[in-house]
Formats: sequence, structure tokens, C-alpha cells
Amino acid sequence: MTFSIPNLLTWMRIALIPLIVVVYYYPHPLSGPVSAMIFALAAITDWLDGYLARRLGQTSSFGAFLDPVADKLMVATALVLLVDNPGGMLLAVAAAIIIGREIAISALREWMAELGQRGKVAVSWIGKLKTTAQMVAIFLLLHAQPILGLPTFTLGLILLYVAAALTLWSMFHYLRAALSIAEN
Repeated sequence: MTFSIPNLLTWMRIALIPLIVVVYYYPHPLSGPVSAMIFALAAITDWLDGYLARRLGQTSSFGAFLDPVADKLMVATALVLLVDNPGGMLLAVAAAIIIGREIAISALREWMAELGQRGKVAVSWIGKLKTTAQMVAIFLLLHAQPILGLPTFTLGLILLYVAAALTLWSMFHYLRAALSIAEN
């Protein structure tokens, strides 16, 4: 296992997941905003670890494996927390789409790696946009309390629906790339 700054940031992101859960369920009026801030810190490390890995020349196959695992664990855990809240059926459907897509694309990438074609299903700009929408939506939904009078929960729901649509779009993009390889 490589002990580099980027990998340590990824491990920190994983370590923050149980803290998000504990703080979210702590019976205090600020538990939502504080869990949202912890989630935001974890989301920032997602960007920072990749940036530092490239900048410092500390990329590794272990880091390339661990980073998306940490992201999926963090997002799936937060979505499960939110589905437990009064977000309603549409939030549950959006969460199921996002989590289901992550499972499907992970399996697709593994299959493509076996074919020696992993690069054909590399992260695209659609995936990056989806991740950004998802992270901001989850932050707003966890926060739940108005910020400067803005209805964060409602805005978070809308953005999560956008993220779910982008999730389907990016999944279609990856599946189309994989099918073109599989047909050859």
C-alpha cells in the first residue's frame, strides 16, 4: 500500500463516512448542517487527492482503485441517510438510480479491464458534471436548513434529480462505448 498524501486524503475521506452518519443522527438542531460540512470536507478531499496525485507525481494503481471506492461509499452512505428522511419517493428513486448506476459502471469497468479496454470507459466530462451535481445536492440535502433564506432542501432535491438524469446519461455513454468494443 502506498502512503502518499493523495492516498492519505482518500483514507481520510473513508474515515469521515462514519462521522457523517453519527453527526447526522445526533439529536441536535445543527446536526444536519454539521454533517453537511463534514460531507463537504470529504468531497473537497476527492478533488484535492486527484489534483495532488497528478501535481506531485504520486499516482498509483492503488490510489486509482481506492479513490472511486471512497467516492461511492461516501455518496451511497449519504443517500441512504437522506432516504431515511422525509425526502419522499422521488428522492428514493433518484438515490436508487445513482447507486445502481455506480454498481453497473463499476462492473462494466471491471469487464472492460479484463478485455484490456479500460480506457474506453474512463471518466468523461459528463461523469465529472454528474459528480459535481451529486455532491452539491447531497450537501444541500444534508444541510436541510435555509442558507440566506434559500430553501436548501428543495434546491438539493432538484439538483439530485438533475444528478440522477446525468447519471443515466453518463451510463448510456459508457454502455455505448463498451458495446462498440464488445461487437468487434
